[in-house]
Amino acid sequence: SFRSSSIIHTMSTVFDTQTLPMILCCMCGTAIPSNPSNMCVNCVRSQVDISEGIPKQLNVQYDRSCGRYLNPPNHWTECQLESRELLTICLKRVKGLNKVKLVDASFIWTEPHSKRLKVKLTIQKEAFTNTILQQVFVIEFVIQNMMCDQCHKTEAKDTWSSVVQVRQKVDHKRTFLHLEQLILKHGAQANCLHLKERPDGLDFYYSHKNHSRKFVDFLQAVVPIRYKLSDKLVSHDEKSGTANQKTTFSVEIVPVCKEDLIFLPHKLAQQAGGISPLMLCLKVGTQLSLIDPLTLRGLDVPTQTYWTHPFVAPFSAKSAILYQILDITPAGPVSGKYALADVQCVRESDYSTTFFTRTHLGRFLKPGDWAYGYDLSTANFNDSEVNMKGRQMPDVILIKKGYPETRRKNRQRHWRLGQLTNKEEEETDKKKADQAMRDRELFLRDLEEDKDLRAQYNLFKTEESTDVFQKNKEDREGDMAENEEEFPDVELEELMDELSLAPVYDDEDGDNQ
Repeated sequence: SFRSSSIIHTMSTVFDTQTLPMILCCMCGTAIPSNPSNMCVNCVRSQVDISEGIPKQLNVQYDRSCGRYLNPPNHWTECQLESRELLTICLKRVKGLNKVKLVDASFIWTEPHSKRLKVKLTIQKEAFTNTILQQVFVIEFVIQNMMCDQCHKTEAKDTWSSVVQVRQKVDHKRTFLHLEQLILKHGAQANCLHLKERPDGLDFYYSHKNHSRKFVDFLQAVVPIRYKLSDKLVSHDEKSGTANQKTTFSVEIVPVCKEDLIFLPHKLAQQAGGISPLMLCLKVGTQLSLIDPLTLRGLDVPTQTYWTHPFVAPFSAKSAILYQILDITPAGPVSGKYALADVQCVRESDYSTTFFTRTHLGRFLKPGDWAYGYDLSTANFNDSEVNMKGRQMPDVILIKKGYPETRRKNRQRHWRLGQLTNKEEEETDKKKADQAMRDRELFLRDLEEDKDLRAQYNLFKTEESTDVFQKNKEDREGDMAENEEEFPDVELEELMDELSLAPVYDDEDGDNQ
């Protein structure tokens, strides 16, 4: 093994080496300058080993499922090869370093798949009076595979002690797609053992009740919810007074999503100053942001207010149809980025009937554009809360601008989203699978068309992002003859270089995801 040593003399008085008398080494008889040990360097090196008592081969435990090393006594740390954190873990395992002075420590390169780590140490110790010996040697660490407690629980599948059941009573998955991206961006899935997909939501399993409560607090900060807490006794020990119980957090998300058309209860509309009950949802956060598309009056509904006066959303984005704008005239009022305008439009599927309506999208539309909207002229309302109280029901409510010509070309996307890889999906039939794909496609389209929305998430480049983006840009420039503005695509500057998620612990083969 690699080993070298040298002598450092320390004396109270410094003499010039030329004035020191020459003596013979007491071991080999070689003529040397006088020194306290009376031995030459080679003899000192052969007689004294200051690294004695320090092991030259040790073991270090590594969990390949989560990519973490055991940091004694029971803490697991994620670190890269030849990193400062890994060097600290290795030095903690070396016994006897407290008897010497550690001068330097560094890694010697080894093959990543060799299961070996080599650390070169430089130490100093006083071998004789006023004689300090410095020595360099190598310690080899053998990497042993070992599972951490968290991975053990993940593999066992039944060792969870707390579960968060998130539900939303709607016929689509758009809210959970939105929630998935927020969870990934903020790393809220770090302590989750595994996920399980349900028909109307997700179940998040945790090993500790505090982890579940922390996740519920995160949900309260991003979406309007209410929850109930229940405990189930699994077993108990009368002698020790201990009990094993499982905790369930039942979380319900408000069944209202962005671009939903809702009807406020009469009492809530009166409390808001006699506002029109017909409202459009603009944003879902810690509260619901609503707007009257006919007058631009806005209303923020806190979570507690909603559960006190719940209301329905008879129209969601999946039921919107495409309209073409024939004429548009500004109507005066302006509120932020919205402007009121009178619109003439026709259905894409039927040009025989012209509709006259008012919209809040006056700044975004012009004659010849396309827009998605709800057809109220043929709708039947059975809910008693759907009451306009003397106000006239419009025939059409426009919700956003559309880009049908660009969508028909099915261009390849140059970006992608992260996914929760430890999600267990229930077996579903082909119809439900197709519905899930449509919901995801609508969600991706919303991201492309809304810059403020995608600013909340992490978007990543694909392997050929630059080439695909340039090709799509050239295709759009060649289609400028069509009566459609430039498509609001995702710019390369908005994308992250690579997909790097927090480690999850669900891989049955033991590979880190």
